[in-house]
Amino acid sequence: MSNLQTGKMTNHRWTIVVMLFMATTVNYLDRQVLSLTWADFIAPEFHWTNSDYGTITGLFSIFYAVSMLFAGKFIDWMDTKKGFLWAIGVWSFGAVMHAFCGLLTASITAGEWTMSFHGARQAIGTVGDVSLVVSVSVTLFVFARLVLAIGEAGNFPAAIKATAEYFPKKDRAYATSIFNSGAQIGALLAPLTIPFIAKAWGWEMAFIVIGALGFIWMGFWVFIYHKPEKSKKVNTLELAYINQDDATDATEGRVKADENAGKKVSFNKAFKYKQTWSFAVGKFLTDGVWWFLLFWIPAYLSSVYGLDSTQSAPHVFVVYAISMISVFAAGYFPAYFMEKKKLDPYQGRMRAMLLFAFFPLLILLAQPLGGFSVWLPVIIIGIAAAAHQSWSANIFTTVSDMFPKHAVGTITGIGGMAGGVGSFFINKSSGVLFDHAANTNLKFLGYEGIESGYFIIFIFCAVAYLLGWTIMKSLVPKYQLITDM
Repeated sequence: MSNLQTGKMTNHRWTIVVMLFMATTVNYLDRQVLSLTWADFIAPEFHWTNSDYGTITGLFSIFYAVSMLFAGKFIDWMDTKKGFLWAIGVWSFGAVMHAFCGLLTASITAGEWTMSFHGARQAIGTVGDVSLVVSVSVTLFVFARLVLAIGEAGNFPAAIKATAEYFPKKDRAYATSIFNSGAQIGALLAPLTIPFIAKAWGWEMAFIVIGALGFIWMGFWVFIYHKPEKSKKVNTLELAYINQDDATDATEGRVKADENAGKKVSFNKAFKYKQTWSFAVGKFLTDGVWWFLLFWIPAYLSSVYGLDSTQSAPHVFVVYAISMISVFAAGYFPAYFMEKKKLDPYQGRMRAMLLFAFFPLLILLAQPLGGFSVWLPVIIIGIAAAAHQSWSANIFTTVSDMFPKHAVGTITGIGGMAGGVGSFFINKSSGVLFDHAANTNLKFLGYEGIESGYFIIFIFCAVAYLLGWTIMKSLVPKYQLITDM
């Protein structure tokens, strides 16, 4: 007997969340490969400095930012299913491309064409012109990061759009927090797998193995995802639950079709709304904090505490294990404020986001307490990471709360672009600052050398969320649904 006949509501929407969670996990595994291999495996081969690495990660952020601007519109145009397939296919290909940068560097700098990763490393070692090796290898990695960024830019617009299609507003922050926790799971799995794959089979195989996971995901997505009204897994009761926010014609007792279905949103029109600017500013100021943690924490543990990528694996694991608190916090607090305190969706989320914004202030204590034990800054950074992910799940959901479904991808893309630009500044400036601090033995508030550089960046990370929240609240002081887009 079918679910429809027995009167039981199906729960296919949670299957979709699991798929989004898996995609986000793969996304963050792909991002982590470089951060966990560059210092111990790649930099010695190509003679990279912190500044070189900062250039690569910074440009990746810019590529991601620009791609996000168009990724949202691309997802709106292609629609969720096809758009997501294109996105993960491109980023998986881009991840695998990194593995072949050494082969191309050897062929260009040493004139040796080989399909052996070991042979390429030996050939590069014979090149006397170090600057040429650096220049060529950095250029090739930048190109691979470009392809990766173009694909990865589609992940969150597609995931947020899928969430808006499958969940009513009251459940979206919780659903978003679940799939967004894939970032922490990916970050948890990365230090336990990537350095050991690189150590056993070479850094190239780490990129190939992790990149291949995306192609496997695509095979499942093709058969699982359909719009709820077209899915055979969604019955009448679940569809009614999904569409409970839609305007209902009381006399006919049926849900009206979205009057704006099929409409497209121009950038010019999107930027006319303060809600767009509020979301963009919030992403600009805070996304870079997460990307800094993602790209630089392994290097921080190496530079300040002398731990290589395998030795620091437990520490990085603990950082992202603590960040899993956000799976609970991101959904619980806004729901509490909305249901118990009777606040509207926007006010409830902003109240929760203000709470989350205070926790990163603890990162100001990371360096001072690090003198007692490396585990103290690890725990503090983990709490800051949990606060970021809780903040992130809710700032994303403010878009689907206030904008019509057909505009969600575009607005999310604009915010993602702003976040990517902010990430570029923090990643590029971090690399330059760390090299400068180490080379000049920079002194700042009692710290010397590269430790002073990290303390300066930690100060920004600590205050970014309160600053972002203040500006967002100033731009959009109260809940205002967009109805004329």
